[in-house]
Amino acid sequence: MSESESLIREFCAAWSRRDIDELLGFFTDDAVYHNMPMGPVQGHDGIRTVMEFFVPGSSEIDFEILAMTSLSTGDGRATVFTERVDRFVMGDKRVELPVAGVFEVRAGRIAAWRDYFDLTTWLNQTT
Repeated sequence: MSESESLIREFCAAWSRRDIDELLGFFTDDAVYHNMPMGPVQGHDGIRTVMEFFVPGSSEIDFEILAMTSLSTGDGRATVFTERVDRFVMGDKRVELPVAGVFEVRAGRIAAWRDYFDLTTWLNQTT
């Protein structure tokens, strides 16, 4: 397993602790986070805003990695591809969301994170 893959495994595992400050520590200062059904956000403040939308309202979060692979450019940069099931317990609702995630890693931190998922699947389980 590459260092970049290890970083992403650690990041996904950290979600279970629901600590936004810990999660932000995985990102570069100028990182971009893009949940594809919505617009991208940049920097720690923007990423925090998105995380505050669902982390505090979840009593449990689990990111299960089903598959992972990565490509390295050899200059301290890599792209890590994941297939996941992200699970949330929000009040009396249990959410299971299939996700394809792409992480760009630079110097041991996440510089970009793009998640591809079906918004209707999320809405059907949360509303």
